[in-house]
Amino acid sequence: MPDSPRAIAEKLFRDHVIWDDHAGFGPDPGVDLSKLSIWKDAGVDYLSINVGYDVMDWRDAVKSLGAFRRWILAADGYRLVTSVEEVRAAKRTGDLAVTFDLEGMDMLDGSLDMVETYHALGVRQMLFAYNKNNLAGGGCHDRDTGLTAFGRDVIGEMNRLGILVDCSHTAYTTTMEAMETSNAPCIFSHSNARELHDHERNIWDDQARVCAATGGVVGIVGIGIFLGDNDIRTTTLADHVDHYANLIGAEHVGIGLDYAFEEEDGENLGDFVATARDYWPEYQYNEPDMACAHPSQIIELAEELLRRQYSERDVAGILGGNFMRVAEAVWK
Repeated sequence: MPDSPRAIAEKLFRDHVIWDDHAGFGPDPGVDLSKLSIWKDAGVDYLSINVGYDVMDWRDAVKSLGAFRRWILAADGYRLVTSVEEVRAAKRTGDLAVTFDLEGMDMLDGSLDMVETYHALGVRQMLFAYNKNNLAGGGCHDRDTGLTAFGRDVIGEMNRLGILVDCSHTAYTTTMEAMETSNAPCIFSHSNARELHDHERNIWDDQARVCAATGGVVGIVGIGIFLGDNDIRTTTLADHVDHYANLIGAEHVGIGLDYAFEEEDGENLGDFVATARDYWPEYQYNEPDMACAHPSQIIELAEELLRRQYSERDVAGILGGNFMRVAEAVWK
């Protein structure tokens, strides 16, 4: 009798790196990082943690980086990594491999010099604008101004240092110009298909095609209002995977759940976004009980894709191999 989809999914989790390309809990030095066990318990091997975004002051991002680095370097079961080989080594010892990401170039305070500083502190991917326009380019909920001269200079530094160029949260023209400018593969770390659900945070098919043409990956995000009408069912996650796999090939699809553990504490993302309506406009964020798919659903997603006749190779790539391939090509 052939193995069940669950048995095959469990084997894939044992044999391959499971990669979640973005965690969305707030960049705050006071965050309880012991809750990273949520990802470990779900079988995730690598996680990119947000340490700053344009909603906050850049100096607070540096404080968060300091606090997060100190905790991860001291804690058992977690490993701050700088290479894909170190990710593989962390999996072999059962550690959760961690790097950091920045959501928006306001975190540079207008200084190109800050790119190298953040890289030295463990940042391995950075996106342009968090929903609103900034010095680098346009945000997805703002006037689409395109990539600026400063943004182009930052891409040059990111390419030189080995930081992934991330186009999530960013306006259409800025993403297209950024992907044309970069000499390395680009990613959308956590962006769903706008053809399936018309939300400004989602991306159009031609954006995904250009991303794939750079050699990059589009990560499926688990927030319900980006998946559908606050729909976090695993089958809906799989529908977005299907869309991209058919459009650009399964080798260009990954996972960036953007999970935040507020719900574990009885808090809700809907209440949080109401605190800064300029970044999260009410016409796009009007769901009071905003839900997000849980990391434990990643193995369910693997089962569902296997039921949909995806090959084990393709599922392993979507679970992590595809993002890992891009990181191996870019990180230095």
